[in-house]
Amino acid sequence: MNIEVPAEVVDATYDRVLNRLASRARIEGFRPGRAPRALVEARISPAVLREEVVETMVPDVIRQALEGESIDPIDNPDVEVLELERGRPAKLKATISVMPEVTLADVTQLKIAPPDHSHEVTDEMLERRLEDLREPMAEITPVEREVRKGDIAVIDVEVELDGNIVESETRKSTEAEVKDGVLLPELVEVLPGTFVDESREARVTFPETYSNSELAGRQATIRVTVRGVKEKILPPLDDALAKSLTNGKQETVDAYREAVREQLEESAHALAKMEREQAVVTALVDASSVEVPEALVDRELTSELESLERTLSRQGLKLDRYLQYLNKSLDQWVADRRPDAEARLKVDLVLAEFARHQGLEPTEEETVGFLEEQAAEDEELKGQLAELKKSPTARRYFASRLRRRRVLDRLVDLAGVD
Repeated sequence: MNIEVPAEVVDATYDRVLNRLASRARIEGFRPGRAPRALVEARISPAVLREEVVETMVPDVIRQALEGESIDPIDNPDVEVLELERGRPAKLKATISVMPEVTLADVTQLKIAPPDHSHEVTDEMLERRLEDLREPMAEITPVEREVRKGDIAVIDVEVELDGNIVESETRKSTEAEVKDGVLLPELVEVLPGTFVDESREARVTFPETYSNSELAGRQATIRVTVRGVKEKILPPLDDALAKSLTNGKQETVDAYREAVREQLEESAHALAKMEREQAVVTALVDASSVEVPEALVDRELTSELESLERTLSRQGLKLDRYLQYLNKSLDQWVADRRPDAEARLKVDLVLAEFARHQGLEPTEEETVGFLEEQAAEDEELKGQLAELKKSPTARRYFASRLRRRRVLDRLVDLAGVD
């Protein structure tokens, strides 16, 4: 943007800056702030005065210019002052990073990859769910035999990293259910068949998000020694238990089984719907064209880094120490995260353009209605409803959620995905 600032604005800014400097000036023979402005001006170097004028005038001028052109910059504009002197219009040149143009693909012509698995609710899935529902009432009984999958194993645990024991991870006589989703998969694989006082080892790569930052993203050896075995015995599923589990809503086993199956089918339907939505979004993003600006990626990575620092701070850790554990420099961490950040932004930009193209932006009234609808289904939100309605941040958040829901529904409809 080439911007011309009227001479009267330039002169008014010079006057305002000189008045401010005069009020702070300490000149021999005058009380603080009482020296004549002409004397103050004579004592100030032209370069310093010009810099003060630029710092005072440019932010407002740029803000007004951006508002006048309805430009939403990605970051702070880079401003070059081409001409600036009293009595004459000033000339500025602003280089601005703006949101990129998105060329949307034709949704009706997308080739959607079908999901590679079925969500049919099988009898086996039903039985597993019925077992899960009875587990809180299971009887735990010590047994003298080897560990089996589903048992409660009493174990000592040591974690060895680079030949050294990680003391903070050492556990003695701790109970752990030998089950997927409870223990690490590597331990679920090696523990069955182990007798009391026998040990097993597993080589494990800890996830990047592991709570102990010393182990996050690192490969280590977990050594487990079995100290006891307990069997979990589920109560029999009969009419009395079915009635108890449902507070009397289902009085027979058959009615209870049918209700659980319906719940599983609802979940399967929701999962299938989510996969259809993801498939359409992926196809649309891949077929659309958009160049994600580096400035936008940098802003996203800065936000992600600030979030990471807050998380580490709550755990009593510093970012530099965390990066040492990962054996990465800050530049390496940023480089590793950049592809994911760029991919996320591309999805956001394409979906935002689709929302604009389809006129899916919710009004204030629609946003408030959606907020009330969500609060009716959530007791915590219900108690905060009045406060949330008044909060611009909360309204923007729920507007974003409503827009996202509308976008996904319209995409699936236009793409003709069953």
